[in-house]
Amino acid sequence: MDKYTCIIIEDEPLALDKTKDFVNKVPFLQLSETFDNALTGLAYLNSHKVDILFLDINMDELSGIELLESSNISSQVIITTAYQDYALKGYELQITDYLLKPFTFNRFLQAVNKAQENIIHHTLEVQPEFIFVKTEHRLEKIMLNDIIYIEGMRDYLRIHTLKKKIMTLQNFVELEKLIPATIICRVHKSYMVALNKIDSIERNRIKIGNEMIPVSETYKETFLQIIKSRG
Repeated sequence: MDKYTCIIIEDEPLALDKTKDFVNKVPFLQLSETFDNALTGLAYLNSHKVDILFLDINMDELSGIELLESSNISSQVIITTAYQDYALKGYELQITDYLLKPFTFNRFLQAVNKAQENIIHHTLEVQPEFIFVKTEHRLEKIMLNDIIYIEGMRDYLRIHTLKKKIMTLQNFVELEKLIPATIICRVHKSYMVALNKIDSIERNRIKIGNEMIPVSETYKETFLQIIKSRG
C-alpha cells in the first residue's frame, strides 16, 4: 500500500495530539512533522513535498487562511478548526475538506479518503512529456525522458540529460511540482533521479552509469515505496 506523507500545523496541544492519534491509526498515512505555528510550517512546505496538510486556522502571527493565500501549496489541504465562519473561504481556496472541531475519527477518515482519491486521480492523469526551465535569459524545453538526474549546486540546479547539462535557478520544490515522483524522484536534499535510468540500488546508494548517488533517510522510505510499486 502506498503511503502519503502528511504534516500537522496546529497550535492547540490537545487538538494536535488528537490529530496525531488519528493519523497514526490510518495505515496509508505517514506523519512527517508537526508544527505549532504557521510560519515554521510554511518554511517546511517550501523545502519539502507533502501529500496532505492538516491545517488549523486560528493561529498567532500567521493564520491558516493567510498561509494558503500567501503560498503556492500543492498538498491536499484539510482544514481543522472550531469555527464555521471560514468554511466558504476555505472552499474558495480549493481545500480538500473542512473538519469542524471536535471531529470524530469517522469524519476524519472521510476527509483523508477524499484526499487519497484526489492524489490517485492526479497520478492517473496524463503524465507530462516535457518541462520548461528557466536558464540564463530563456525558458528551455527539456524532455523528461532525457533527464538522467538533477543535482543541487548551491544556488543552482544542474540537470544532467542524455544530451547536455543545463543550469537553472529553479529549486527542487518547484521541479517536484512539475514532475511526478513516479518519473523523477527526490532521493536526497541535493538529488533527484530518473527512475528509468537507475542501474541498481545498494544500501543507501543509487548507481546510474558511472555515477553513485546517495539516498538520505529523509527520502528513503518514499523512494523505496515508489520503486516497490513499479516492481
